[in-house]
Amino acid sequence: MAIPVIYNLRSVKARWTSAIVAILGIAGTVSVFVAMMSLARGFKMTLVSSGSPQNAMIRRAGSTSEIDGAVSLDQVKVIADAPGIARSDLGPLLSAEVVVIAAFPLKSSGTNANVQVRGVSPGVLRVRDNLKIIAGRFFQPGLNELVVGKNATVMYQGLALGDTIKFGGGTWNVVGIFDAAGSAFDSEVWGDATVLNQVYHRPENVFQSVTVHLTSADAMAAFKDSLTSDPRMTVQVDRERDYYDKQSRNLTTLVVVLGTIIAVVMGIGAVFGALNTMYSAVAERSREIATMRALGFGAGSVVLSFLIEALLISFLGGALGCLLVIPLNGLTTGAMNFQTFSYLAFAFRVTPDLLLGGIVFALFMGLVGGVPPAIRAARQPVSVALRAL
Repeated sequence: MAIPVIYNLRSVKARWTSAIVAILGIAGTVSVFVAMMSLARGFKMTLVSSGSPQNAMIRRAGSTSEIDGAVSLDQVKVIADAPGIARSDLGPLLSAEVVVIAAFPLKSSGTNANVQVRGVSPGVLRVRDNLKIIAGRFFQPGLNELVVGKNATVMYQGLALGDTIKFGGGTWNVVGIFDAAGSAFDSEVWGDATVLNQVYHRPENVFQSVTVHLTSADAMAAFKDSLTSDPRMTVQVDRERDYYDKQSRNLTTLVVVLGTIIAVVMGIGAVFGALNTMYSAVAERSREIATMRALGFGAGSVVLSFLIEALLISFLGGALGCLLVIPLNGLTTGAMNFQTFSYLAFAFRVTPDLLLGGIVFALFMGLVGGVPPAIRAARQPVSVALRAL
């Protein structure tokens, strides 16, 4: 015979002060856990969205990122003739690119932060067709002109449309703002690759990566085989999305590990709060439990009743914690990308699966905190408790 659930609801209501303490403890743990996971999710999604499944990136064999890559102009010409590259009336859709790091002051603090400055080919907007100029115009090849990602122009001083800024030994004019659909490019500054090489006194005919737009995502295998089997080439070829996915792993893993450690430590405290609440309930309700046992309710029913009560409290705590973290969704923050040593702006991503994970985590804490008191309640001697009536 099962104990009615309404009994548990009334019990929680009658002991609302201790229940609220347990609910708040679980809510705090869940909110921190979900917030940390959404931080990692946002960083990963921002980087991964930078890559297109129909784009391929070519770098020097053995390089871990664009920063330490090197592709010569002769190799760029070989790449341009490889099978699978999409073409327009202006030729193959590829962008030979140069990447440098420049320090710009943050508007929020005035301190310098590393910004990734990318030198690109004039036809880059055909290669990365999800970008669009939202203010001003695109830079003119051969001139010291820049276009700036929408996040970069908001975060840094001197990068507003029409500004003139000095870095790398050159003076640059900001002529346009672009929107990269929430990708990592929104935190970058772009200019002409040839001009950037000249200003930084780098070899004019050496680039750090080449990005190409393929005829289709399925053309990747033939394109890669063509280049890796060519004795003139010492390069590695990755799908652009895969490259950015790898770039996200170090910081994502760090945030997930730290978030998990923090959540476990806080979770232990929340579990002790739930244990205290449920043990208090057992102590206060010893006569009720004895009466129910005398009326024919079995030990299993008593255990189940207390577990339902613990899970109810933990569910309320989990739901509250999720509600507290939902306003973070879409909030922009920034962090150092350890792969490129540049500052990256990204948004918290509070997704439904993370909220569900928060609820499951809360229920787990409730289960751990509810089982020992439930077993203790079921083991109480009926005769001793009844004599106290």
